[in-house]
Amino acid sequence: MSTNLTPNSPRILRRATTTRGRAPSHLPPIQDQESHDNALNVLRNYLRGRTCYDVFPVSFRLIVLDTKLEVKKALQCFLLNGVVSAPLWNSEKSCFAGMLTVSDIIHLIQYYYHTSNFATAVTDVETLRLESLRGKPSPETLAHMSDPLSSDIEKALGVGTPPLLWASPDQSLYEAATLLIQTHARRLPLLDNDTDTGHEMIVSIMTQYRLLKFISINCTKEVVQLHLPLRKLGIGTYVADPKDAPEGSLPFWPLATATMSTPVFDVVHAFSGRGISAVPIIDEDGIVVNLYETVDVITLVRLGAYQSLDLTIAQALNERSPDFPGVVICTASDSLGTLLQLINKRRVHRLVVVEGEEDERRGGRKGRLLGIITLTDVLRYIVSDTPLQGQGELREEKPQPQSQPQEQSQQQSQLEPAQPQPQESETTEEV
Repeated sequence: MSTNLTPNSPRILRRATTTRGRAPSHLPPIQDQESHDNALNVLRNYLRGRTCYDVFPVSFRLIVLDTKLEVKKALQCFLLNGVVSAPLWNSEKSCFAGMLTVSDIIHLIQYYYHTSNFATAVTDVETLRLESLRGKPSPETLAHMSDPLSSDIEKALGVGTPPLLWASPDQSLYEAATLLIQTHARRLPLLDNDTDTGHEMIVSIMTQYRLLKFISINCTKEVVQLHLPLRKLGIGTYVADPKDAPEGSLPFWPLATATMSTPVFDVVHAFSGRGISAVPIIDEDGIVVNLYETVDVITLVRLGAYQSLDLTIAQALNERSPDFPGVVICTASDSLGTLLQLINKRRVHRLVVVEGEEDERRGGRKGRLLGIITLTDVLRYIVSDTPLQGQGELREEKPQPQSQPQEQSQQQSQLEPAQPQPQESETTEEV
């Protein structure tokens, strides 16, 4: 029998040999100081190549208050619109006149608590105008005020008058960020000139939260590489070692703290005297149980705050809105990149640093207060403290007319995507 295959016989097909490709490595990128610094430098260059226009939301509503408006009506405007700050407008001079924030209300409450009684405070607030909070009030306002010293609240309390900082929408985000960390209001008005009338106008408000969220949305690759711990980077304020604290200082120095039994006025005094916006509430072991913020004072104002400052923190928290998002905590070993990723997912204005499992293994107590981190701390680290020269520092004269924003094709950014992603629609400015 022949073993040769005939033309009609089936052939045996053999699979060609192939070399199997090696799977890519899934190891995390090298986490060292150099990679962190490189990512930080790219972020700074990105901010220098973008303008304030790029951070504008798709849609938003801007609330502006006239300086002739009564303080009481301004508070009602805050409550009805769910905001805690607004730019002021001088209608007589047609110019920007500063910012009204919760800090101004805190100063006002503290002043009346020290110098007056509830009946007098109610009478004055009915007629006190926003222009009277700083500077000389109008003659008609002064005639109805029971205490002329109310015209200079900040001077009476020994609190410095905040500078009139502003920026142009055409300025770079890096310049705007540098100004943001200098203003007590933690928000920066953006001013431009009307090409038809030549008068200045308030275009929008830049907030620290909005700027940091813009970074977290558009710089995801670099954010991941910011892997060094927050405390190692010097971001935030931390409880000092007992041997380094001044003699006679309170526990957890230099942080201001309170307990559930602390009177509200003691916390209000800390707000005004230290220029802070929140105080951690701790128990007898130093465990963080809550946070009392300046915005909580607005709720007391609505209920008749001038006679409610003797309430305890526990009683005041019962009046807090059920929409309170809770206290955001972290540990000192969490990274800057993790914090920015959190800002991308939820609205964050400060983080309370507590001792974690690693601290507990070293003899600490999990959940005990360790520090506090504000958005100012984060932004200051990202842009550094280099002072700016020229336009946008201290308000001394009106800004010059600005040209229309140009395309950013002149300077190609190192980040992807090439065009910044707009932020979500907003009906009002952020807290």
